[in-house]
Amino acid sequence: MDVATLQKQLLDYSNSLFREGFLDKQFNQLQQLQDETNPDFVVEVVNLYFEDSERLLDELAKTLDQQNVDFQKMDAHVHQLKGSSSSVGAQRVQNVCVAFRNCCEERNIEGCLKCLQQVKHQYFLVKNKLETLLKLEKQLVAAGGSIPMYC
Repeated sequence: MDVATLQKQLLDYSNSLFREGFLDKQFNQLQQLQDETNPDFVVEVVNLYFEDSERLLDELAKTLDQQNVDFQKMDAHVHQLKGSSSSVGAQRVQNVCVAFRNCCEERNIEGCLKCLQQVKHQYFLVKNKLETLLKLEKQLVAAGGSIPMYC
């Protein structure tokens, strides 16, 4: 595939991620930190986000599975997930975390269980979308193109 076709494909795909609310302007700011001295910065940060998020999702599931749920501990995990989601621009995950924290505050186990399912769903959606975006970027660079700034 030629560079122009890859570039158009990448721009169309990235625009859809912003339009559909998967990513927000924070992802653009993350990209601006990447340069020739650190060309893999975004990939590294996104991969750390994936590792951290999956660890936190496991911790949340374990905490909710306890006989006596520690809502304070759960809220701390949700707060951490919300923060890391915000730092990479994963808007939908961040939004679900807000509702999740409210359920923790209300000590609402049913609400927390529902929010955990929602946050997992949104996380795995955005993970899949980001992996596709990064793959397209890699193909573009391999073809001799450069990664554009997204809207």
